[in-house]
Amino acid sequence: MLRYHTVPVTPFQQNCSIVWCDDTKRAAIIDPGGELPRLLAQAERLGVTLEQIWLTHAHIDHAGAAAQLAREQGLPIIGPHEGDQFWIDALPQQGAMFGFPPSERFTPTRWLHDGDTVTLGNCTLQVRHCPGHTPGHVVFFSPQARRAFVGDVLFAGSIGRTDFPGGDHQTLIDAITQRLWPMGDDVIFIPGHGPESSFGQERRTNPFVGGT
Repeated sequence: MLRYHTVPVTPFQQNCSIVWCDDTKRAAIIDPGGELPRLLAQAERLGVTLEQIWLTHAHIDHAGAAAQLAREQGLPIIGPHEGDQFWIDALPQQGAMFGFPPSERFTPTRWLHDGDTVTLGNCTLQVRHCPGHTPGHVVFFSPQARRAFVGDVLFAGSIGRTDFPGGDHQTLIDAITQRLWPMGDDVIFIPGHGPESSFGQERRTNPFVGGT
């Protein structure tokens, strides 16, 4: 069974999740935006072995420490979609703009596309390309655990911003309604910021996508 532990990091309080296969203790870290010593200490406390870095998208608070973590721990960077290459290239500028520690560009070990899968031990998660917040945004979905790690696509009571370069409001709405909702109302999602919620709750009450 897939398990996870979420750690808010960076001044933006971005939800970085350590996910692992309970049988094998093989783990990935989703969106390591910063505070690597704290994240590595959490992984050690959980008794898991970090094997991969998974990225939903390449904004600084989600990807700012990915290159350093990959280099220091010898981990592959999986994702996002190629549409976020320009955000990866701009990581040093993003860091300077928002007062983050120096951040490095990188080339992902593997780009992700809609319909791909990623695997940890005995757990396989589905990948869905969900652009709109950024062009290359992806989400990770575990049908078995009924959990989705959605980055900044959807929040409890809100949706991702679309006023950044490459963002598009209607594209984001389409991604939510066509890529997320079919996963099921019972699915609990872990957003990039703030508390967890369910797709069913957001379909009923979210002012941006309620009733869709």
